[in-house]
Amino acid sequence: MQDLIVKNLITKDLGRTDYQSTLAAMQAFTNSRNTETPDELWLTEHEAVYTLGLNRKNVRLPNNAIPVVLVDRGGKITYHGIGQVVIYVLLDLKRRNLNVRQLVSMLETSIVELLAQHGINALAKADAPGVYLNGKKIASLGLRLKNNCCYHGLSLNVDMDLSPFGAIDPCGYVGLEVTQTKDLNIAQTPQQIGEALLKRLIEKLQ
Repeated sequence: MQDLIVKNLITKDLGRTDYQSTLAAMQAFTNSRNTETPDELWLTEHEAVYTLGLNRKNVRLPNNAIPVVLVDRGGKITYHGIGQVVIYVLLDLKRRNLNVRQLVSMLETSIVELLAQHGINALAKADAPGVYLNGKKIASLGLRLKNNCCYHGLSLNVDMDLSPFGAIDPCGYVGLEVTQTKDLNIAQTPQQIGEALLKRLIEKLQ
């Protein structure tokens, strides 16, 4: 996928990236941007890593060799790995007349609509950000707001090894199971699903 520029919105396909390097790049972008800086959406996949958000109370930490990175988004702990779509949203919320709750709803709705295209009836929960199907979580969200600009974003499980989720309580919920599009008989690659999800986000941000 080529990088796109549409109405003050730049879309970048980063391919497979190191989590900590990407986090540093998001932070640097947000710290240096001004009112004229175009917003950006970044599509990527990460090597295996757990990320632990700012809500670290009573978090069950994994007991395996996968690294745990402390991050500055909201929420508790989650897992990223190859075969999972990650989209980072670097947006000026004031310019787009959005608040955080509206942005979260937009991200969740985009995922729900994408799955509905494949006959999957997923849903969002008001008290637990993310997207769920039959009680199992398929997508996670986490954001950080600084000077009315946000970064971090969403992850959608597509075709990955889900076993590392078993070493944690995903997003802090004991016993929460996870699922992925592959197990829902959606025969599309992470790249295809990532591009389709990006397209929906771009449409909603115009």
